[in-house]
Amino acid sequence: MELERYRVLVCAVETGSLTAAAERLRYTPSGVSRMVAALEEENGFPLLLRQRSGVRPTVDCLRLLPLIREMLRCGENCAQLPAQIRGLDVGTVTVGTAYSAYYARLAEATSDFHVRYPGIQIQLRSGYSAGLVELLEERRLDLCIVSWREGDHDWTPICRDEMMAWLPAAHPLAKLPALPVAAFAQEPYIETYPGEDIDNARVFARCGVEPNLRFSTMDSFATYSMVEAGLGLSMNNAINARAWSGRVRILPLDPPQTVEIGIASARELSPAARTFLRFLRPYFSEPSARNG
Repeated sequence: MELERYRVLVCAVETGSLTAAAERLRYTPSGVSRMVAALEEENGFPLLLRQRSGVRPTVDCLRLLPLIREMLRCGENCAQLPAQIRGLDVGTVTVGTAYSAYYARLAEATSDFHVRYPGIQIQLRSGYSAGLVELLEERRLDLCIVSWREGDHDWTPICRDEMMAWLPAAHPLAKLPALPVAAFAQEPYIETYPGEDIDNARVFARCGVEPNLRFSTMDSFATYSMVEAGLGLSMNNAINARAWSGRVRILPLDPPQTVEIGIASARELSPAARTFLRFLRPYFSEPSARNG
């Protein structure tokens, strides 16, 4: 029961709401509130700051969260391993991807996996590479498909992907065979995930360019649409625009820039996550995957 209370606490922290935590975990709001209150009484200090807009963790709670997540991970392993010994495969695996182009491949793998391992639930998350790796190292993800990032995790390469410039089709620079990275310092620039450690930011840092930031979005397709509307230029991974068609000219960069895409996974995986990772790898090692 105590592990369940801590699971409720972590869910409340992640959702920012006791009501949302109750809905996700299928408890009543009053039941969630009682479990958190019981934990606070046992620990001897508040864990959540309750506000009209929701809840947020106290400073003391933030200090405990890494240990709590590790305890929950161990608890999940303890539940999965005996079931595996008995010939049952159970558990939950949380997978992230920074590339919408891989949704179909992930969906295919998940569907095939569910037929073989119906007791293992797969949860999918989206985001940008650095953010997903941060969640991975906080034990909130088991594995994720991202561009290479530093960190304490295992890495399975998939392919190299080229960084590309996005320009309105009628833009004068759209006639060039490649766009100089330096052009982003003069032309209006549309940034995706502003202020975050995304591949664009790393390209600019390597090339010593300060982009002329005018607009920002939190979604690659929104950025694509703004470029199509003529609001400015942007940069993105080649893989991110292959499913879209519009009045956007996509050019290589000068000098060329590439990133390595792969599967980042926690070093200590649960039995269920280890099983899914083994199952998933062949779906991303075929020629079609290696080519993008």
